[in-house]
Amino acid sequence: MARITVLGGTGYTGAAIVAEAARRGHEVTAVSRSEPSEPVDGVEYVVGSVLDPAVLDRVVPERDAVISALSPRGDMAGELEGVIRELARRADGTPTRIAHVGGASSLLVAPDGPRLWDVTKDELPDTVKPEIETGMTILDDLKATPETVDWFYISPPEVYGAWAPAPATGRYRLGDDVLLRAEDGTSTISAADLAVAIVDEIERPAHHRRRFTAAH
Repeated sequence: MARITVLGGTGYTGAAIVAEAARRGHEVTAVSRSEPSEPVDGVEYVVGSVLDPAVLDRVVPERDAVISALSPRGDMAGELEGVIRELARRADGTPTRIAHVGGASSLLVAPDGPRLWDVTKDELPDTVKPEIETGMTILDDLKATPETVDWFYISPPEVYGAWAPAPATGRYRLGDDVLLRAEDGTSTISAADLAVAIVDEIERPAHHRRRFTAAH
């Protein structure tokens, strides 16, 4: 059994991670700014802001993994990079793994590039670009951490989110830095199946200080 903290544990991705980890019998703490609408039995819910050091003091020490499923929106805009840096600082030299669920834009569209960001940014609305850039900054920041910080970063496929639900299949394919597509050209995954991939990584670590992606 692992001790797992999920920051943003009541959001679209975070709630799926919480449910999957609890289903497998792990000790789970979910942190969010509001009470869950559908709490999972056995999960400890902590209501508070990750910008509050006292909250991190409560939910980070002695964990096997601390997973950020946070989005840089609202009061987290411009703040999330600092939160991940603080997690890395706290985890440095400890057995605690830190992880962040980022975006797909930093993935390569082919083994020799370019990035998805490079081929789509001109078509994207300006309102979403800062969020995408935050995710890419966090990946770069994690790569720059000392070797004594054990982290992983997971990128979902190109089409992922509450706005684009996909069926839960119980299966997934893993990739590294290259965007995964199905034979029909689609690039999707459900929150439930992404959560399976993440909890599998916690149970059987294979991506130390690396990014990976998962898709149907």
